[in-house]
Amino acid sequence: MRLLVTAGPTREFMDPVRYISNRSSGKMGYAIAAAARARGHEVVLISGPVSLLAPAHVDLVKVVSAADMLAAVESHLDWCEALIMAAAVSDWRPATFQPQKMKKLKTPPELRLELTADILQAITPRKGKRIIVGFAAETSAVEAEARRKLESKGLDMIVANDVSQPDAGFDVDTNRVVFITKESPSDALPLMSKAEVGGRIVQWVEKQYAR
Repeated sequence: MRLLVTAGPTREFMDPVRYISNRSSGKMGYAIAAAARARGHEVVLISGPVSLLAPAHVDLVKVVSAADMLAAVESHLDWCEALIMAAAVSDWRPATFQPQKMKKLKTPPELRLELTADILQAITPRKGKRIIVGFAAETSAVEAEARRKLESKGLDMIVANDVSQPDAGFDVDTNRVVFITKESPSDALPLMSKAEVGGRIVQWVEKQYAR
């Protein structure tokens, strides 16, 4: 199978020095890519800025912004048979970019934000028979919010997790997730390594593909 995996954060710059981002380390997406490659699949990994080595024999595409990630996903979509969107893409970006570093003033500048493109909604018209898995990193009403995203974005499955938990959020090697689909009851997995979670996600995709 040909799998396209996204991982890590994006950075949305306000000047050449400062940017908006989030705490994503990319570990979950990289673990998924490694698991898929270990199971014999072809893998393209689209990664935001992280401090991780790409898994062996995985094609790595480096991006920075949400717009970069959207362009990379769109350019590889026809190639893949499954897309796993594990990246934590910024929801907002500064409305303007200052080409020179903004100077520190007594009065802080006003920062205006605008929405970034929703990658999953942008590619939904091209879904076809592809399997698409998304992620919902939440801090409250985790399953309810995940189900809303599952429906609104037209996903086959969404992987939900409570990132406020110290052993299942950002920057750690473990995760506690819930698999949510339209057809089946929620499947809550116990605490396990992100490598194990990645393997479970790939196995789920394989079963769907076999159908």
